[in-house]
Amino acid sequence: MKIRKANITASDRIIEQVFIYENKKEEFTLVAVPQLEFSTIIPYEEEAGVLHERLLSALIVKTDPQPAQQLSSKICQWVKEM
Repeated sequence: MKIRKANITASDRIIEQVFIYENKKEEFTLVAVPQLEFSTIIPYEEEAGVLHERLLSALIVKTDPQPAQQLSSKICQWVKEM
């Protein structure tokens, strides 16, 4: 498991920690953002564009559009690095 620092300011809070767990055996990555009460499973075969749109639509429900866009981009980058 990796813990990444997002450091994104959303209206009344700072989103700091993003937890990323990679399950190589079952070929997926689990991403959790406790401050937003958000988590998702990302299959290895999911394309980057589809992933970004899916994360963005899910995060907009939890926070404002600008922080959701930033966080979605960071998560996509971190998952791609693993």
